Formats: sequence, C-alpha cells, structure tokens
Amino acid sequence: MKRIIPLGAFLVALFAPAYAQSDISLPAAPIPSADRASVSLDSHPSLDTVKVSREAPPPPQTSRILGIIPNFRSVRASTILPPQTAREKFGEGLEDSFDYSSFVFAGLEAGLGQATNSYPQFRQGAPGFARYYWHTIADQTDENFMVESIVPIVLHQDSRYYTLGYGGFFKRTGYALSRALVTRNDDGRETFNASEIVGTGAAAGISSTYYPGQYSTWTKTGRRWLTNVVLDSSTFVVEEFWPSIHRIISRGRDSAAP
Repeated sequence: MKRIIPLGAFLVALFAPAYAQSDISLPAAPIPSADRASVSLDSHPSLDTVKVSREAPPPPQTSRILGIIPNFRSVRASTILPPQTAREKFGEGLEDSFDYSSFVFAGLEAGLGQATNSYPQFRQGAPGFARYYWHTIADQTDENFMVESIVPIVLHQDSRYYTLGYGGFFKRTGYALSRALVTRNDDGRETFNASEIVGTGAAAGISSTYYPGQYSTWTKTGRRWLTNVVLDSSTFVVEEFWPSIHRIISRGRDSAAP
C-alpha cells in the first residue's frame, strides 16, 4: 500500500504546477447535479462567480499507476457502489500483498535498507539481503491485511479510497490526507477510520514479534505505527492526483504523436 510513495510523490510534485494552471474562473452558471462538476462557491453570497475546473467531470482512476503500481482500491467519490463483502475486502488485502509489483518494490526497499545498514544485526551479503527482503514482505503483508481486510471486516468499514476529484491543489491534498482519519461505513456514512489507525497499529505490533529485540521496544513499535500512517496518508495524495497526472501525461503523448 505504501510502496508507491517515492515515485508517486515525485509525480505529484512534478505535475502540481500544470494541474494548478488548469483552473479558471467563469461566470456563475447552472451546473447539472448529475455531472458532479468541480464547483466551489465563494463564502460571500453576493459574488457572482464560481470556480469551475476544466477537469469536470474528473478523469477516472486506472487500475495501475504508470501501468505497474497497483491502484485497485481507488474510485471516484461520485461513484455509487454496493457495500463491500467480506470476501471482497479479504481479496483486496490478498491482491495488494501478492501482486507482482509488491515483490519488486520489496526488493528495492530491502536493497536500500541493506545499503544504509538500517538493521545492523541483519548483516551484509546475500544472507543479509534475504533477511531484509523477508522482513519487508512480512511488513507489507501484515499491514495490507490488517488495514484492508481484517479490521474493515470486523468494523464494517469500506476499505476503498474515494477520490475528491475536483478543487485546487491544496484542497485536494488536505482531503486526501484527512482520509487517514475519515472513511466510510459499509452503509456509506463517514466515520472515524479505525481500519487505518487500528490496522496499522496492529501491524506494527505484529512486526515486533519477528524483529530483533532491540527493534521491538514500545518506542520503536510506536514509531513504525506512526510511519505507516504517514506513508499511507501520502499514498492517498498520490492516488488522489493520479487521474489528473495520467491525463496530463496522455495529452503530452498525444501531442507528441505524428
């Protein structure tokens, strides 16, 4: 889940200026309710302008970011979906954990950890890399199943990420970051995102059972918990802006074509 951060954050930073320039101010006009267009009214009722995004309706999510990184849980906020079944929630945790890209990114993360000697007890060489690798696989599997499957099933929460899809850069970023604390119940109502907070905490606790003792203290487990929440929040930002980034990339590719 959190493995898309380094590349995704770069993409958001790269294309944010282009996205910001895509908003224009137009005179007020009726907006069809079915369109769910991107509209933000000024708080003063006497003003006769509205902010309408050129990206109305918002572009759809793709199942993968850059054709590689899983983006299976992201849907547009205007999409009306039936409640997830327990089987679907379990399937999402399974899919995110064992997608081919998970093993690739785990290898990259393990190599980085070994290069920076993150856990000296793991040592160097092939045996050391193997230790880094299986710990990374275990960590991401723990978190995916706790956050996307087990806790959502128990608490009847929706494990999908619903993109806002309209508004300025800071509005959408704020919305995405807030999703670490706010989610939907299976009945569609917003609620505290216990799946994220409790799930990442449980995953951090589980990981403390297979790390060397000095890395399994309450302090280090708490840091791992907080780090997971922060990284997952950043992942939501990437998922929020990916449709806009994808459209910018597609336009550039089309304009470059002969």
